[in-house]
Amino acid sequence: MALLLFPFLLLLSSPYAQAQQNITLGSSLTPEGPSSFWLSPSGDFAFGFRPTEGNTSSYLLAIWFNKISDKTVAWYAKTTDQDPSRVQVPSGSRLQLTSVGVLSLRDPTGTEVLTAPKMLRSRIMATDYSNGRFLLNLQTDGVSLHSVAMPTKNLYDSYWSTNGNTTNLVFDASGRIYITTDNGTQINLTSRGIGSMGNYYHRATLDPDGALRQYVYPKKVSNPQSQAWSVVGMEPQNICEAMADNGSGACGFNSYCMLNGTTNQSTCMCPAQYSFIDEERKYKGCKPDFQSQSCGSDEAAAIMQFQIISMDNVDWPLSDYETYTPITMDQCRQLCLTDCFCALAVFHDNDSTCWKKKMPLSNGMFDSSVTRTVLIKVPTNNSTQSEHVDSSKWKKDRKYWIIGSALFLGGSVMVIILLISVIIFGAYCTITINEVSNLQSPNNLGLPLKAFTYAELERATSGFQEVLGTGASGVVYKGQLQDDLGTYIAVKRIDRLEHETEKEFTVEVQTIGQTHHRNLVRLLGFCNEGKERLLVYEFMVNGSLNRFLFGDVRLQWNLRAQHALEVARGLLYLHEECSTQIIHCDIKPQNILLDGNFTAKISDFGLAKLLRTNQTQTNTGIRGTRGYVAPEWFKSIGITAKVDVYSYGVILLELICCRRNVESVVAEEDQKILTYWANDCYRCGRVDLLVEGDDEAIFDLKKVERYVVVALWCLQEDPTMRPTMLKVTQMLDGAVAIPTPPDSSSFVQ
Repeated sequence: MALLLFPFLLLLSSPYAQAQQNITLGSSLTPEGPSSFWLSPSGDFAFGFRPTEGNTSSYLLAIWFNKISDKTVAWYAKTTDQDPSRVQVPSGSRLQLTSVGVLSLRDPTGTEVLTAPKMLRSRIMATDYSNGRFLLNLQTDGVSLHSVAMPTKNLYDSYWSTNGNTTNLVFDASGRIYITTDNGTQINLTSRGIGSMGNYYHRATLDPDGALRQYVYPKKVSNPQSQAWSVVGMEPQNICEAMADNGSGACGFNSYCMLNGTTNQSTCMCPAQYSFIDEERKYKGCKPDFQSQSCGSDEAAAIMQFQIISMDNVDWPLSDYETYTPITMDQCRQLCLTDCFCALAVFHDNDSTCWKKKMPLSNGMFDSSVTRTVLIKVPTNNSTQSEHVDSSKWKKDRKYWIIGSALFLGGSVMVIILLISVIIFGAYCTITINEVSNLQSPNNLGLPLKAFTYAELERATSGFQEVLGTGASGVVYKGQLQDDLGTYIAVKRIDRLEHETEKEFTVEVQTIGQTHHRNLVRLLGFCNEGKERLLVYEFMVNGSLNRFLFGDVRLQWNLRAQHALEVARGLLYLHEECSTQIIHCDIKPQNILLDGNFTAKISDFGLAKLLRTNQTQTNTGIRGTRGYVAPEWFKSIGITAKVDVYSYGVILLELICCRRNVESVVAEEDQKILTYWANDCYRCGRVDLLVEGDDEAIFDLKKVERYVVVALWCLQEDPTMRPTMLKVTQMLDGAVAIPTPPDSSSFVQ
């Protein structure tokens, strides 16, 4: 449940509802038509079906305040245990008061969908009734509030609680909210009683920011326009401060929370040069509007590219990875500016302490009582978001500046000749040294990557013990670096690299080191020592998409749709936006990994055969995994980026249907091969069969159909008929019209 049942109880038992008229046993309500709700005797409350905002085909079963202008919802029903975020019911549902006095809610198929509440959950946001990020837990040892790690239901430690052997949580007719203990003691929660029921409407909600608030609404005022809900009590008293040690905080990562002392409502804010990831869903946090500092640049480049700006009365109490004391603010500023890991530093003048913070920043708060100064690292005014200072280029440009200056100043011919001679000799020496360096060791690639020794990685992985996965090119192990951060890593040990391709390994590492995108797994370093070839990647805590699509834990439709876009954007970057085109050649769910925020990132592109533009007409050995391989691999035609588009089409259908592309055990024979079945369902106008039993997808059937059409375009046998990944992302976003795809005679598997 997202809202407390208190108003519902008052509706049934309040002395102001004594004249309640009887509702005949067997009576029923339907979402459409005149019998969609029942009124209380006073007319103050209504109980029945209420359309959800922006969707006229789905409804809440709810109780709302009927006489106020905004018809505030006081309670609504949860409709399924399988998907706890689902609260809506479709058109054609029916609520009945049975012959034995029990309320029964059934969907259009006749299935019972009303479930009993087990705990109190917040809404995800004011206009979205899905389960939110916070819950109230009533246990025998007290009442507690927790934040929830979405979508896994993992509870963080409580950020507010009461003690005592609790028996009941009560909202009485005087407007007082309290808990009772087994010895009869009453412990007030949010109020001692504010106004009588005759003069005020009362409600208490666990709000989207995690605070339990009690509201009152005056029934009679001289100026009706001044009527509004006002907060008369809340726990905890300052939700921004209370959330200091839990999850991402009240406002999400990289943001900070500010409590308005007049209205007792929280506001989420982004620091300078950061913006909300989603302006509507601000709890998702903020993102930097610039590219972070490269760890390959020197201090001089960092000072030229970035600056420090300060903020007062703000703090991010977590996310620090290094502390200095005693220290001055200027020293603190400089240490953050020249450290590529540092997003900001917090300085406390009273004890001369500096904390360096890394991304993502969590649990941020603003309060006048905060006496610390935040030093935020942002680009300088003359640096662009994507441009990094290349110190070697700067030195080269400086040589020509010296020549120009000398000529302009009219120096003697001999001086000019001498300067030119020195510069030419210096340039010759520089070129010679660079060539020798490149020939001496492939470890020095001039990249922002760390060259690890084999011994370092052997220690980090405890002798290569914990296997994360096995692929076509080798085994991936989990490790932890012995750095100040204790960074977790994934180490891919290449054991199928032929001797004559060692040079190709170096070239591929160079290419990977130049790729940076939020939907690609980041390469941190490598080892090229003796016969050992290893790649060191960021560790992806939630593993592969494979286990969430085909395992016991099923991803919600909105997350699957999000992953479809994220994978498409990652492929678009590889195909069109990075400096060297990369064709992955083995796109499949096992090669799509999920980070701690369930963001999808493409992996293993570093080991794919890199086909440059002038090489795409060559024929190579078949690459990829059965079921995802494009037809042209089996024909005498050139291999292009369209092979990835085909593989993406298969994955897109798997994301839609939450099943493998080939299933041996299915209800019907024609469902075995997903690409065939999806094509048949689309041609017959029954796309709903692909998401049968998935209520969330059924309610979003237009998007489901759009995604199916995009997948069918990607699966065209003729690669020239398939869209580019740019076109795919535009079609998924709904930015362009999508014509009906040709009905291919077959989809080669």
